[in-house]
Amino acid sequence: MYRKLLIAGAACAALALAACGQKVDETTAATPDANPTATVPTPADEASAPDFVAKAAASDMFEIESSKLALTRTKNADIKAFAQMMIDMHTQTTAGLKKAIADSGQPLTPPMALPADLQSKLDDLAKASDADFDKAYLDAQVDGHQAALDLMTRYAADGTVPALQAAAASTAPVVQEHLTKAKGLREGVK
Repeated sequence: MYRKLLIAGAACAALALAACGQKVDETTAATPDANPTATVPTPADEASAPDFVAKAAASDMFEIESSKLALTRTKNADIKAFAQMMIDMHTQTTAGLKKAIADSGQPLTPPMALPADLQSKLDDLAKASDADFDKAYLDAQVDGHQAALDLMTRYAADGTVPALQAAAASTAPVVQEHLTKAKGLREGVK
């Protein structure tokens, strides 16, 4: 069932991408999309295995490092439990990614350090005041998990390496669960 939904979502994304290349008659008034976030176009580079591996590994690293920071900074027991779960689960997804790379037989290497944009987000989180930390952490978790979910969904549908596609497909529901929990926690933080 989930696989059918994943394929349907990918088909919608592909149709949206195809429509992007069509010439629009500028004399006709444009009708705004009722739900502009309903489809997520697939950036061409994310279908490549090296780019997927780099982004997936960086996402896991950010979730782990930001959650280690949360364990030391938050006073909220629910956020501490969530942060520990993020460390444990993203350590598992990192291991799963490494196994998929090995199974693929491709010469792919995950990055060893965060890319500059995620390092900057981590640095900003570390600088957040105690009063603002929980909200900043949960905002980063929601944003990071949404980006990771989009990445996993797109690669599962459009990826170029079957072992990595399978890893992306199996990771997407886990990321969705984390996103839902992060949003729920964020609702309770002012």
